Amino acid sequence: MTTSVINKGRFNPISLSVLLILLCVSVVLYVLHIINIPMLVLLVIFSGLLASAICIADQWERAVVLRMGKYKGLKGPGPFMIIPIIDTVSGYIDQRVRVSSFKAEQTLTKDTVPVNVDAVVYWTVWDAEKAALEVQEYQKAIEHIAQTGLRDTIGKHELSTLLQERDKIAEDLQQVLDHNTSPWGITCQTVGINDIAIPQALADAMSKEAQAERERRARVILGTAETEIAEKFEQASRKYTNNPVALHLRGMNMLFEGLKEKGSMVIVPSSALDSMNLGAMGGLVSLAKSGETPV
Repeated sequence: MTTSVINKGRFNPISLSVLLILLCVSVVLYVLHIINIPMLVLLVIFSGLLASAICIADQWERAVVLRMGKYKGLKGPGPFMIIPIIDTVSGYIDQRVRVSSFKAEQTLTKDTVPVNVDAVVYWTVWDAEKAALEVQEYQKAIEHIAQTGLRDTIGKHELSTLLQERDKIAEDLQQVLDHNTSPWGITCQTVGINDIAIPQALADAMSKEAQAERERRARVILGTAETEIAEKFEQASRKYTNNPVALHLRGMNMLFEGLKEKGSMVIVPSSALDSMNLGAMGGLVSLAKSGETPV
């Protein structure tokens, strides 16, 4: 329901049952000529007053009772009696946790970016007396305060902060709302930001910026890898310069790895063959290949 205080009808199942029973008894007495018409009228009026005095509040509700326009107290949950005509039930206050949605449209951030923000607040009435006496329609009041607080919060932060620290902003907004609603006997338990919508042109620009940033990082990583590889080759060259035998074994290993694959061909300079005696190595490999059994 959109109203803060629930207004039920004057009668409930118990009061209707009592009213019907008393009316039936009055009619029977009149038919049997036990009572006359004036007495019948009085019994009908008494039945209506007695039925209207019986009220019921649900388990999660508290009934606000006024006596001659002044606050008398809270009743419920369950059935209770009031004095007809003198007492009235102005309404029933729901004390369950409820949720209200609110939004801020085209609100400028600190860096002048228009955004649309949708949020919800979970709140409950912890003091029904204050909620009934201090504010007229506390649900609407909560929604307006929440919307105003959300606009103020958006104006104090930049767009990047809104997107990255959504939970922190929601927590700050919850504290602001709870501070304003506490005098009304209402507490705001949680605030959740559902969505932050930005202009499509800005979203496209941010997407391109993110893509360019990812490409930049990829190039930096590739350059870093090339630098590390060059450093490793430099270290290896120094090792091979001071140790010709290691260079010779490395060359033989590379040639063997290339020749052991069937149908492979490796072209090396003639100087390498003379310096590392690779010709003999190639002959041995070829001899080994010729001795293999064809598949």
